[in-house]
Amino acid sequence: MTIQNQPPARELASPLNRGAAIVLAFAAFAVNAAEVAGVKLDDKTQVQSKELVLNGAGLRKRVVFNVYVIGLYLPEKKSDPAAVLELAGPKRAAIHMLRDVSADTFTEALIEGLRENHIEADYKAFEPRVKELAGILAEIKEAKKGMAITLDWTGSATQLTANGKPAGKPIAGEDFYRALLRIWLGDKPVQNDLKRALLGA
Repeated sequence: MTIQNQPPARELASPLNRGAAIVLAFAAFAVNAAEVAGVKLDDKTQVQSKELVLNGAGLRKRVVFNVYVIGLYLPEKKSDPAAVLELAGPKRAAIHMLRDVSADTFTEALIEGLRENHIEADYKAFEPRVKELAGILAEIKEAKKGMAITLDWTGSATQLTANGKPAGKPIAGEDFYRALLRIWLGDKPVQNDLKRALLGA
């Protein structure tokens, strides 16, 4: 009886199997990385030692200009805007500037988004804290191209950072942070496709 030599293990792996392995490896990498308009976003971050995951990211455009890339980080992924707003724990809106924007223009855009998504009485209740935020942005003077700005809910206050450094004092009230998120996730978001992108669509 003749025993045939077995082919080496590498020869048993067909080109199809090797191709499938490569595709799966690439897919795993894609799940853990996001890139929008040339900006790479981490798949995870931390706020107050709480690990957050990237829920979605998208590009904010104004007319023909790319203004910024924004990523939304949450304790767990959510695809419903109401669920995002009610989700407990720290959150982060990470903004990566793609062009220079003055503090006044940035503030005006935030105010416009807040007014669009709240009745006048509710906006009036937020107005003192809107002025606090406007004051912080005025100290920054200009959101320059390449600057990284975050709006964090720490679990107790809204904290703005510029290039990783806290800017201004924390602003009290989770209702105010929810109001800010409605700029992008409300019934009248600044950009519909951006809302879908932040919700992971």
